[in-house]
Amino acid sequence: MAENYVTYDTGKVGPADASISPRYAGIATFARLPRIEEVPNPDIAVVGVPFDSGVSYRPGARFGPAHVRESSRLLRPYNPATGVAPFASAQIVDAGDIAVTPYNNHDAMAAVEQAANELRAGGRKLLTIGGDHTVALPNLRSVYKDHGEIAVIHFDAHLDTWDTYFGEDTNHGTPFRRASEEGLLDLERCLHVGIRGPLYGEQDLRDDERLGFAIISSVEIENEGVPSAIERMLKRVGDRPVYISVDIDVLDPAHAPGTGTPEAGGMTSRELLRMLRALGACNVVGAEVVEVAPAYDHAQLTGIAAAHVSYELLSVMAAHTAAAAE
Repeated sequence: MAENYVTYDTGKVGPADASISPRYAGIATFARLPRIEEVPNPDIAVVGVPFDSGVSYRPGARFGPAHVRESSRLLRPYNPATGVAPFASAQIVDAGDIAVTPYNNHDAMAAVEQAANELRAGGRKLLTIGGDHTVALPNLRSVYKDHGEIAVIHFDAHLDTWDTYFGEDTNHGTPFRRASEEGLLDLERCLHVGIRGPLYGEQDLRDDERLGFAIISSVEIENEGVPSAIERMLKRVGDRPVYISVDIDVLDPAHAPGTGTPEAGGMTSRELLRMLRALGACNVVGAEVVEVAPAYDHAQLTGIAAAHVSYELLSVMAAHTAAAAE
């Protein structure tokens, strides 16, 4: 074990000690956490999926995992907004990246599912950093194996319940349609948050409802406020095992320009973080942050936003892990 990692009185090994190793030094693991091979029996693993062959507009999200890791160097071990010290409450590690082919979407998603199954063995939870949103499908397939039908809270500008693009049924606009058709979702407990922008037609909304999703739009958050959105969100998912999927384009381009399909009129980073913190009482069984495309980022705006979103998700999962162990 490298001497510069912090070891808590809980026995958990945390990030590199910033008083020994400067934050800009060393290997860029997420939040400077230990690598998976350095710590036995981790509770939660952060894993990257450098894949963007499912995008329909601007590519580049394959470089997202590295960018988010680099942007996470300044994260600190105590979360005052929730009162959680995630790295002391659960053993969290960086599991590196899942190597997937960029040439065949179906083969790539099969590799992600297999790797997710292996990483989740023994009840471990995963936070996936994409990569494009296609990775939601294999992640949900993996989680379903242990938990059955899943409630999904999907933060995004877009529905991602479309059928095909150019005959391809596995891409970043289709994962939740495929998941619903495969019976992976609890059709009474799934929710989109932050939806906005033009659609192909009104049928998109009818299809989305049939596939099991309710919607809290960006306009509704503006008009009714975040507390109302939180109340609706928690009522929708209830006590079901819940998977959180965050497309960084749920944020307005002012807060997250580095993404492939930006839409004006999105949430602020403050609104998104507030909604994620409200999930503390939920049984979050897995999560992902996707669609960070660093080529379009400036001053790490998008990477920093994604790093903080990931931190809040880890805080929620760590608190639940610690409570379950008591």
